[in-house]
Amino acid sequence: MALLKILQFPDPKLRLRAKEVKIFDRSLRNTCENMLETMYDAKGIGLAAIQVNILKRIVVMDLSENKNEPMFFVNPEIIKLSDDTKEYGEGCLSVPGIYEKVTRPNSLSAKYFDIDGCEHKLEADGLLSVCLQHEIDHLNGRVFVDHLSRLKQEKINRKLQKERKRLLAEA
Repeated sequence: MALLKILQFPDPKLRLRAKEVKIFDRSLRNTCENMLETMYDAKGIGLAAIQVNILKRIVVMDLSENKNEPMFFVNPEIIKLSDDTKEYGEGCLSVPGIYEKVTRPNSLSAKYFDIDGCEHKLEADGLLSVCLQHEIDHLNGRVFVDHLSRLKQEKINRKLQKERKRLLAEA
């Protein structure tokens, strides 16, 4: 397995729309394993392939306390979102150090394929629902900051630019 480089916001590649996976083979399994290792290394709970510069509709996730219950979602698709919403604190491996409250539908119905190509349906609420919405947003070229006000987006951009300058100065 290998660690992959996580793209950092506002990298324009994060705005691309991922393509459907059509071949379920060892290469897909390897990609998923590398994504999972990268996510664990970065202390995340979810990662979309687009975040590691892979233009495929793949999401890996592990919401377990012990990080021993990995989930793989290939070609995930939201079928229905609930009308009721809830505000959650969100962060993102592509937007390091930024955590903001985002209002999203509280539950969803979705369908996806596992890494062997078997189709599944899922009813999810709470954290699983939020994570799936967040990662599917990535697959569609959206980042969680897109859900924030223009003022908050500008503040985040300034903060990230300042941090990048600081890191360059230290290098």
